[in-house]
Amino acid sequence: MSENTNHAYPLAPANGYTRSDGESLVSEDELKRQKRMKLFMYIGIFIVFQIIVMTVFGLTVMKVKTPKVRLGQINVKSFNSVPTTPSFDTTFTTQIRVKNTNWGPYKFDASTATFMYQGVAVGQVSIPKSKAGMRSTKKINVAVSLNTDGIPSSSTLGSELNSEILTLTSQAKLTGKVELMLIMKKKKAANMDCTMAFDLSTKMVKSLQCK
Repeated sequence: MSENTNHAYPLAPANGYTRSDGESLVSEDELKRQKRMKLFMYIGIFIVFQIIVMTVFGLTVMKVKTPKVRLGQINVKSFNSVPTTPSFDTTFTTQIRVKNTNWGPYKFDASTATFMYQGVAVGQVSIPKSKAGMRSTKKINVAVSLNTDGIPSSSTLGSELNSEILTLTSQAKLTGKVELMLIMKKKKAANMDCTMAFDLSTKMVKSLQCK
């Protein structure tokens, strides 16, 4: 009686093709190459993103804008006028507002606001040394007294007083520095140029425009 002998044979791939060791190495190299390409792609995306962030940061946060100086609401306390002289005197309260839109404080030196009639000074008020905080408005309360003692007689002034509408202007210049990130300081000068019209019949300000 013959003895049954069972032999084990390796299973052939389903597609009838056997992968060699060389092909395995090629596949591994291809995988590594693809991983490197993905890594480089991610690095490139990150660099582009950083460039975009820095550009936006430079155009917004690090861009220094000139602060704006304006007069606030004017509250007339008294107003006396004599068209025949002609002359007037008035007292009122208002605010000098320093608007700072920068991402850092604006520190400015003491200055003076001058009120004028047709370019001739009729009064001044002091602006103290101060600071407008980051993206905020510094409001400085002032009391103003104006009169025509320092200007020559003017027929134009008499006509305006008779019309009961008096137009005055006010100018000021602030010099200071905007401080960013506690390391960068940039000098900025802010100018005020306002025109106001007083209604003498009501002794109130009819209009106020600043630029």
